Amino acid sequence: MTLTLEDRAAGCLVGAAVGDALGGPVEGWSPDQIVERHGGRVHGIVGPWHEDWRTARPLAPYHKGDGHVTDDTLMTHALVRVYEAVRDHLDAYAVAEHLVPDLMTNPRWIPELEARALPLQRIFLAEKWIVSRLHYGHVDPREAGSGNIVNCGAAMYMAPVGIVNAGNPEGAYAEALDIAGAHQSSYGREAAGVFAAAVAAACRPGATASSVVETALELAKDGTREAIAAVCEVAARHRDFESALAPLRAAVAPYDSVGPDYRSPSLGARRPSRLHAIEELPVALGMLVVSDGAYEGSVLGAVNYGRDCDSIATMAGAISGALAGARAVPPAWAKEVAEASRLDLHAPAAALAAVAREVFARDRARRRAHEAAFTSIAGPR
Repeated sequence: MTLTLEDRAAGCLVGAAVGDALGGPVEGWSPDQIVERHGGRVHGIVGPWHEDWRTARPLAPYHKGDGHVTDDTLMTHALVRVYEAVRDHLDAYAVAEHLVPDLMTNPRWIPELEARALPLQRIFLAEKWIVSRLHYGHVDPREAGSGNIVNCGAAMYMAPVGIVNAGNPEGAYAEALDIAGAHQSSYGREAAGVFAAAVAAACRPGATASSVVETALELAKDGTREAIAAVCEVAARHRDFESALAPLRAAVAPYDSVGPDYRSPSLGARRPSRLHAIEELPVALGMLVVSDGAYEGSVLGAVNYGRDCDSIATMAGAISGALAGARAVPPAWAKEVAEASRLDLHAPAAALAAVAREVFARDRARRRAHEAAFTSIAGPR
């Protein structure tokens, strides 16, 4: 069956949100701790880690679990709204002019807080950074990401860039790097570009897990490329996520600056470097390889990996969802997440696909104008 742009956009964004919700309640824990807490691997939506989630530290007051999406999805949907406003390619200035005001001034339902609040009141400190730097500091948007901790904060919500540039990974990579400059630097910014490119590559007709990884390796630089190569080489030896959990962690460990104890990062954690990479993107691609692109295997592998597994599952869900379309996402999971989070998971995807069609038409007109101008000035030699 030939998948339409709308099919792939829905698979990507719904798949990302469901992965996010599945990973949220076990975020920060190890695979062994997840087994001990749940009596086995997680195979669907589960409740909070602590029953007294309202007061239990360090998670309080967030209700992680029961189908609630996290800030990964909130930021993804916010970026979709920026595309709806601009209706063209985005850059770092769009973050300052549209994303920051959206986070600061428009109250929305925040599932983990079970309340209507400003998104700014939920997002992590690494995301609050863009508000501090752009709204209060008046920093050049193209440079505002410098000085922030280097993590997956920008990468986690770059899936929409891949859909707007569907089938054009190089364009997605360049656009995401520009956008992410307002938020991140170093390998955090690089991961944002590569993740967007992976989504765009997954939208190509006949795309596979292998072709997505090949594209990522063609574009990725420095430690990000090395980490993806190392993880995916190991992943290719496994056909189930259970056997791959420890080997994938061992493969990414030399590039991950956080260290073995996720809740107690090393002294060098999240600092700029050309040698390191965020952990989330290589592992997401690794789980994609292990499951041969299948949505459930990719996402459940990401969830049971632990550590920052809501973001890993967001990325794995976005890429595998773009590969196979919305039909790949279990309807029961999507329904429960939508109801629990009080979100229409399909509306942002439909809106983004409409924008992508408009942007493609603009690109085609710009390209033809360029061809005409170049032909006129170049002439025969």
